[in-house]
Amino acid sequence: MKSSNHITFHKRFPAIYICIVLFILLSHISKAQSVTVSGTNWTPSIPTITEAGSNYTGTYQSATNQVILGVSVPLLLGNGKVSIHYEPNPTWNNSLVLSAKRTSNGTTLCALCTITGGTAYQTVTQTAIELFRVQAVLSLASYTGINVQLQLSGVSVTIPAASYNSKVVFTISGI
Repeated sequence: MKSSNHITFHKRFPAIYICIVLFILLSHISKAQSVTVSGTNWTPSIPTITEAGSNYTGTYQSATNQVILGVSVPLLLGNGKVSIHYEPNPTWNNSLVLSAKRTSNGTTLCALCTITGGTAYQTVTQTAIELFRVQAVLSLASYTGINVQLQLSGVSVTIPAASYNSKVVFTISGI
């Protein structure tokens, strides 16, 4: 008669370990920030110069809702920094100054969430700059209908006559 000893080992996890693992997984999943952009192309209406020796005057502003953003930041004290920069598309003159500002908070169902900054014009460069921040406290901060207005200045007769275009890019990152 042959005898063998079998050892069966069942490891039981206390409920706290399962909760910790689930929390880590859900925290990882909820870390995703997102920004959606809608709106139309903006072509400022710049008047023609009719008198010799004159220059263009003033600045040119888009509609207050030229760009409409939707922003989401994760649960549990998450923060999102919305940044903006431009890319020449295909050409841009560095004498032209493009600026942007947030003109509305949009709408959200989150009672304790906040949106701050970006209500004054900021010069948009090819390097991303912070436009505004969103903070989630105890739930997902999801905002829709955040309006952004654009402004163009620096238009001058000294800039070579051409069609200048740029693409405005919005990004979101954690703080």
